[in-house]
Amino acid sequence: MTPSARGGAIDNLLERLRARQWRLTPQRRVVAEVLSGENVHLTAETVHERSRALLPEISLAPVYNTLNEMVAMGEVLELAPGAGPKRYDPNAHLAHHHLACTSCGALRDVPAGADVPVPADLEGFVVTGESVVFRGLCPTCAAATSPPAADADDGQVALSLR
Repeated sequence: MTPSARGGAIDNLLERLRARQWRLTPQRRVVAEVLSGENVHLTAETVHERSRALLPEISLAPVYNTLNEMVAMGEVLELAPGAGPKRYDPNAHLAHHHLACTSCGALRDVPAGADVPVPADLEGFVVTGESVVFRGLCPTCAAATSPPAADADDGQVALSLR
């Protein structure tokens, strides 16, 4: 899905940060550049590796600090989809869920199609957001670990991790 098809998503996180008048140091700028794009769900270590390609002197501490600040501002989502390190998603401004492969760790955005039902008896609890992660096997891992599916309806739903 292109940024324009996603309701005007800004694939450049820098524009959203500039609109907030956030001070863009060279370290912050390079972290934001690394995070820009669709289906970007990088670990802090991967953000650091890619940032070093653009700014060789950047250390891991400013990467963590920048990620934490962006999460606190609501511009980046911090995800813990399963075992392994946290991932960072720059599409916090878009309503979406995630597909997580429990085998290879692939993580992809899924547009939010319908409201998730909330029980009526929450005793005054006010729901302000939702986070849904669909876990399973991506097509590559599913093909490698299971025989072709039988014709019988087993109640499973196939979702693509493209």
